[in-house]
Amino acid sequence: MTQTPMIRMSGVEKAFGSKTVLRGVDLEVAKGESLVIIGGSGTGKSVTLKCVLGIIHPDAGEIEIGGAPATRRNREALLSRFGMLFQGGALFDSMTVWENVAFRMRHGHGRLPRAQAREIAIEKLRRVGLTPETADLFPAELSGGMQKRVGLARAIATNPEIIFFDEPTTGLDPIMAGVINDLIRELVTEMGATAMTITHDMTSVRAIADRVAMIHEGKIRWQGDVEEMDRTDDPYVDQFIHGKAEGPIAAIR
Repeated sequence: MTQTPMIRMSGVEKAFGSKTVLRGVDLEVAKGESLVIIGGSGTGKSVTLKCVLGIIHPDAGEIEIGGAPATRRNREALLSRFGMLFQGGALFDSMTVWENVAFRMRHGHGRLPRAQAREIAIEKLRRVGLTPETADLFPAELSGGMQKRVGLARAIATNPEIIFFDEPTTGLDPIMAGVINDLIRELVTEMGATAMTITHDMTSVRAIADRVAMIHEGKIRWQGDVEEMDRTDDPYVDQFIHGKAEGPIAAIR
């Protein structure tokens, strides 16, 4: 019997005024799988992610999480199953590091006492390679790499079933980007979580992905195992992953 996908998108469409962004996205992510979505700027990667998160509501099509329809009515319940690493970290400047990590534990459904939330936050910081002394600092006192680690600790703080990563290595030097990629892969595997990532960074793709999907002009152009990506004869994928100036993507711009 085929296992129900953790995430399923069927015929998802979205337009903003006269601009159509998604033109019928069909995509499935199995439980415990790490899917990375690639594609050029403006092709619909972020909108796809936001539709799954419920931040944006599609104009047509269906989205299911764990076999259940994702609707406005059950959005709050679904959000409790999600973790999110935002592009740039998106930490609250006025909160200490541990308060950032514990934000959902302190302000969400079933909020925890301050002392307990702090203890869990420190453990999650340790898990991403940060010391307890980091907990009482403010984000402005941290390097970019450390801020990204804090964002990752916050993403895993509630042991979510599904984690979303939005350009996880943006703004990092190659060495720190490699560290973050390795951490993401290790944590997702350790937790048994389902992961959906959007990125332009092909090094991240190869480090994080089990499967890859390329979106182009609002549709999934190609998808397959990460090992198949470099072997595919799809000209759009070949041009994108190798950064070629000439090819079908450049021709239609």
